[in-house]
Amino acid sequence: MTPISTRTLGRTLLARQHLLARTDLAPVAMVERLVGMQAQEPRDPYLALWSRIDGFEPAHLEGELIDRSLVRMVAMRGTIHLLSARDALGLRHLFQPVLDQEMARHSQHKDALAGLDLRPVSAFARKLLTEPRSIPRLRQALADQFPDRDPAALAFACRNTVPLVQAPPRGLWERSGAVSYVAAEHWVGGSAPPSTIDDLALRYLAAFGPATVADFATYTRLTRLRPVFERLGPQLRTWKDETGRELFDLADGPITDADVPAPVRFLPEYDNVLLSHADRSRVTSGLPRELYPPDIHGIGHVLVDGRVQATWRREKAKDATRIVIAHAGLTKRHQSAVEAEARRAVAVLVQGAPEGEVVLLQVAV
Repeated sequence: MTPISTRTLGRTLLARQHLLARTDLAPVAMVERLVGMQAQEPRDPYLALWSRIDGFEPAHLEGELIDRSLVRMVAMRGTIHLLSARDALGLRHLFQPVLDQEMARHSQHKDALAGLDLRPVSAFARKLLTEPRSIPRLRQALADQFPDRDPAALAFACRNTVPLVQAPPRGLWERSGAVSYVAAEHWVGGSAPPSTIDDLALRYLAAFGPATVADFATYTRLTRLRPVFERLGPQLRTWKDETGRELFDLADGPITDADVPAPVRFLPEYDNVLLSHADRSRVTSGLPRELYPPDIHGIGHVLVDGRVQATWRREKAKDATRIVIAHAGLTKRHQSAVEAEARRAVAVLVQGAPEGEVVLLQVAV
């Protein structure tokens, strides 16, 4: 196995994630290339795409959500992702074991669902959700159909057993709303061949590799994945990281030089690049807790020289938007670069608002 440094892994990841240089891809093409994007926070994908796509504006993503080219639904790790219509139909089934386990072991509804035959519930939901329905309306329909069962638990079961899309306006930039569910097969129409776990592994490596089996397990939350890489062996190349672990990659996967400059990039609270490896040392070694003020929601991350070295948050002032960036000792040069990127972000992501204020705070740790 060929050795590879942590810094090289970091630069390679950023290159494959289009965080070294923006591209002119449309949002749907970018989302497919990255095999979905984190979307549990409705506005997170907008910043994530802005940091990757040249000339991106929120209206671009809104348009593809409205025309159903992109959808929001449960996928990898049982969390909400932004997916293309094709992947919504082709990938969702791979994560059913994760969702089954969530219902059986980790949900507040596990006792209410224990031993319950969910097939009639799922069949009812598929027939009911041909159009978007709010969660209260879904629960009421389930209560009417299954009066002896907990409607909240049944609604959660529907979310985990039936491929459901969170329909707009949920996820729109200007007017996001409460969750309304609709069956994916009705929302996007058409059909797509079901992806295999081997297909997903190859796409994962293209976007996140080189990576270990444990990294792929973290990305999917699936288990028993070693045989996948054994089957794919002839299509793969292996590396050895600085701790001696075996990493897999596509045979022709491009490797980026460790010394390639990495520009400042703003990431949302949740972003693929931070959540898709068991070992995140290629982009972060963790930040001091002092950079995460208590009781403040939605704290994002700032990549400086290829690593997370600061956090940012948006504060609403009376006459302007205030972007507060906290760091533990950036150089003056890096502070200037961070401030410049923050001003560019404000100009695009706060359209129609007065010019935003950018504040850099050095935090004692």
